[in-house]
Amino acid sequence: MKQHRGVLICILGSVIATVNGYRPLTNKGRISLVTMAFGLLVSEFPLQTLVAQGGALTLASRRLSRQARRRAWLLSALMWLGLLGLKRAGREAEAALSAALKADLDAMPPIEPEQLWRRPPPHGATAKTPGALRMLRIYRDYAHGSDISYGPHGTANLLDVWRRPDLDPGERAPVLLQVPGGAWASGNKRGQAHPLMSHLAELGWVCVSINYRLSPRHTWPDHFVDVKRAIAWVKDNIADYGGDPDFIAVTGGSAGGHLSALAALTPNHAPFQPGFADADTSVQAAIPFYGVYDFTDAALHPMMLPFLETKVMKRSRADSLDCFRAASPISYAGPHAPPFFVLHGTNDSFIPVQQARSFTTRLREVSRQPVVYGELPFAQHAFDVFGSARAAHAAVAVERFLAQIYAERLLAA
Repeated sequence: MKQHRGVLICILGSVIATVNGYRPLTNKGRISLVTMAFGLLVSEFPLQTLVAQGGALTLASRRLSRQARRRAWLLSALMWLGLLGLKRAGREAEAALSAALKADLDAMPPIEPEQLWRRPPPHGATAKTPGALRMLRIYRDYAHGSDISYGPHGTANLLDVWRRPDLDPGERAPVLLQVPGGAWASGNKRGQAHPLMSHLAELGWVCVSINYRLSPRHTWPDHFVDVKRAIAWVKDNIADYGGDPDFIAVTGGSAGGHLSALAALTPNHAPFQPGFADADTSVQAAIPFYGVYDFTDAALHPMMLPFLETKVMKRSRADSLDCFRAASPISYAGPHAPPFFVLHGTNDSFIPVQQARSFTTRLREVSRQPVVYGELPFAQHAFDVFGSARAAHAAVAVERFLAQIYAERLLAA
């Protein structure tokens, strides 16, 4: 009897996890980190979850009574329907992203990426099949310049250059700079944005992923100073790797979304460039994923403000509001902003989707450049990290956005 009850409780927990994939059970307190993790698992890997649960139930059901077995299979069937719905939602992300691009780039002539990127000849060692397993080997396929120093702070100032091995170093390929997330206190140049960087690198782009100084050992704005220094390094050195220093797009997720958005809005801003104030740190486009854009927002996750105050900023927001405002990308929104493509999931349990909505609303009010906002139904925080269908659609959408921006630049040249 206890065994029967245990199996049913496990299945009921799986059903609750599936429901959480549609709508997070809570966005407050430490438990929200659990809802985020389970929400990410079932929303990005619904079929894998279904297969694993189905296999476990097949093994366990042999020991159940007929009545318990019926209940177990009925509950599981309900969960599997929900998982199939999440699978469909992930595949339909393309429609939401295409609609966003059409709505905000409608005034620009349509450009197909293949009209712009010079795709290198096929290379037999390059993996092209998308999926989670591909992400385990993708670094080996494209990182052909590893642990390159860009600043004076040791391993915190190392970067990797991603490119196709057959890309001619004499090319001038567009460049993407990837800033990792991790709450300004963790994260690494490896393991994030692999679906996006591998997609662009396969098409002939040069991608750069960076480390930067982290809290609590380091204090704001050390993290951001390193991002600016990395941009300056790319400007000075990326031509040696076949990249075009005159076209740099910057991206990142979570804390990386915050840092990449802030970098795009503060070109050549001397207070953030100590010792290299004369360096050019402008970028031509920004694609932040699920970032924090306003440190002064009262609707931040309940855990974020205490963390910022004690670990990152190391000062009270109430006593240093100007400092928190100066660290907020929304404070720098203006007519000088480069083109932006902001992506955020409606189910984000860690950074409320309202952050992205308010930021893009403000940008659209003041910017002279396109501002695209892609809001993804049922997507959790970090939805783009793994090789899921949603991550693949996001990578293609970013490529389409950058094609339009790059085309306009070529026409203006």
